[in-house]
Amino acid sequence: MSRPTIPVALVTGTAQGIGRAVADQLEADGLQVLRTDREEMDVTDAESVERFVASAPPIDVLVNSAGGVLGQVHRPLEEVSDADWRAVIDVNLTGTFHCVRAVVAGMKQRGWGRIVTISSGAGRSVSLTGIQAYASAKAAQINFTRQMAHELGPYAITVNAIAPGFVLSNPTTIAQWESYGAEGQRKLIEGIALRRLGEAADIANGVSFFVSERASWISGQTLSIDGGSALF
Repeated sequence: MSRPTIPVALVTGTAQGIGRAVADQLEADGLQVLRTDREEMDVTDAESVERFVASAPPIDVLVNSAGGVLGQVHRPLEEVSDADWRAVIDVNLTGTFHCVRAVVAGMKQRGWGRIVTISSGAGRSVSLTGIQAYASAKAAQINFTRQMAHELGPYAITVNAIAPGFVLSNPTTIAQWESYGAEGQRKLIEGIALRRLGEAADIANGVSFFVSERASWISGQTLSIDGGSALF
């Protein structure tokens, strides 16, 4: 099957920031976009995801944008509880697994699909916030992307990831930026070749490309959108 005339895209984590920008961009590209956040679908709950997908039109495009650090801050590893570790792993990695698993049967049947996961520069290097579970989950998302690209490629389903650099996109990243102070902010900017922070729209542009036909022979890739950061 060729690309649907009006593909249906499911975007998770659209309440703010990158997820909202991605949903807006895909709508501008002419897709029908289903926006979800915790109120509509809890990505950590497999039954919640399955119910939502079963009640929705057939999903042609999935963008896994739900995730984050859940308000956690850096602590030495010996002070990290099991519950805090699992919470971050669940919303980032397990949530991605739940969503991909829920949509792939339909994509296989129709012979076309696009899956894009918003990972992080932390998954390719280290977490600037020092949150061990976040760096681990984001790295795992990248390998999950590779594995799914290998498995789903024969069905004309592409699977890719984006690793954003520092993007001021939500209250958590704003608070992180402010915590650095003037000197820390200067050093962070100087570590970015383009000498500016990212915007949510920069990440949305990458998703738009991966979903488009221009990227129809690209799969299993992780695109760093980071302004040329020296970290990666």
